[in-house]
Amino acid sequence: MEVKADLRYVRVGTQKARLVADAIRGKGVNEAIRVLTFMPKKSAVFMKKLVESAVANAEQKKVIDIDNLYVKTVLVDEGPDIKRFRPRAQGRAFEIRKKTSHVSLVLDER
Repeated sequence: MEVKADLRYVRVGTQKARLVADAIRGKGVNEAIRVLTFMPKKSAVFMKKLVESAVANAEQKKVIDIDNLYVKTVLVDEGPDIKRFRPRAQGRAFEIRKKTSHVSLVLDER
């Protein structure tokens, strides 16, 4: 039985978050948490919380064995950009686009 968790509007770019998602895809839950704990990326902190949240969801359902869980799928999609403006010379303004991401995680039993 699958267990899902979603994380939306994370303030990190999708390309950077996908590097972390690729590192944990297909791994067991304990190994994924261990990898994310020592990974020096900003999105690793968010992903670790997401995996722990999905495990908590599995505990809440009480129909799945938590020791046999693994990361079945991790999807990182683009969220809306946060738009800011930087003042430039002669009264102009340049747009700064701060990227966001939506992360979906599915755990399953082996």
